[in-house]
Amino acid sequence: MPPSDLDSTPDPAPTSTTPRGLLAMEHECWQNAMQAELQALEENHTWDIYKARLVALGNKQEYGVDYEETFAPVAKMTTVRTILAIAASQSWQLHQMDVKNAFLHGDLQEEIYMNLPFGMTNSSPHDVCKLKRSLYGLKQAPRAWFEKFRSTILSFSFTQSQYDSSLFFHTSESGIVLLVYVDDIIITDTNYGLEVHHWASGIFVNQHKYIQDLITLAGLEDTSSIDTPMEINVKYRKDEGDLLDDPTLYRHLVGSLIYLTTTRSDISYAIHQVKEFSVSGVFLSV
Repeated sequence: MPPSDLDSTPDPAPTSTTPRGLLAMEHECWQNAMQAELQALEENHTWDIYKARLVALGNKQEYGVDYEETFAPVAKMTTVRTILAIAASQSWQLHQMDVKNAFLHGDLQEEIYMNLPFGMTNSSPHDVCKLKRSLYGLKQAPRAWFEKFRSTILSFSFTQSQYDSSLFFHTSESGIVLLVYVDDIIITDTNYGLEVHHWASGIFVNQHKYIQDLITLAGLEDTSSIDTPMEINVKYRKDEGDLLDDPTLYRHLVGSLIYLTTTRSDISYAIHQVKEFSVSGVFLSV
């Protein structure tokens, strides 16, 4: 069927009835001014920005077809402490950087297809996407990112440590020590929950933001602090406490608290106690 006269009619030119504001928005000067204003609003944190992430369903991957090796090294805490100690003794400056969208930089060795993301439509319901790069959710994504980083940094004459695969050195007049923790990089500061303060008397490490995030996750923002990590002279048993319907959050919090002992050794015993109940899913108020 040929198109109707209505379909073939070109868009009318702007008339005197077109709002002047809309005409002004087409002018380059107005566009530049609006862009500058939006940038200023973003820099002043005028809005809460919500982050969206496209994730592949790695649970549907088949070994030997969609992936093989998945191991990716993570910096040892012993190495982190050693680097901080050396930096303190030598009065080195510390720097930290975070790689944005790190897992998207990895190169895939496998041929992987995925369905169109939710919200995207196509003329054919059978169309799929062929991944050219790594994507969040893929089992090999962490390994692909690390291999990409490793090969790139080695091309700049860095040497990889035989003790810790996440540690790299560059021999020069000043010398560079570089440590990788997933997508965080220490250049002899740190992230992954650690806050490093370099003072004349030494280096002090804490996890204040990490603790605040855990408190929010547990819904304990309105609770009061206590003097000791747990009650004294109390022995906990698995037949005590409340059995959780879904122990996922409890286990997540226990695992996070275990990591917190990196800088808060005073809670180690208390965390060891609650860890014993993470399998059974019994909540203990310690």
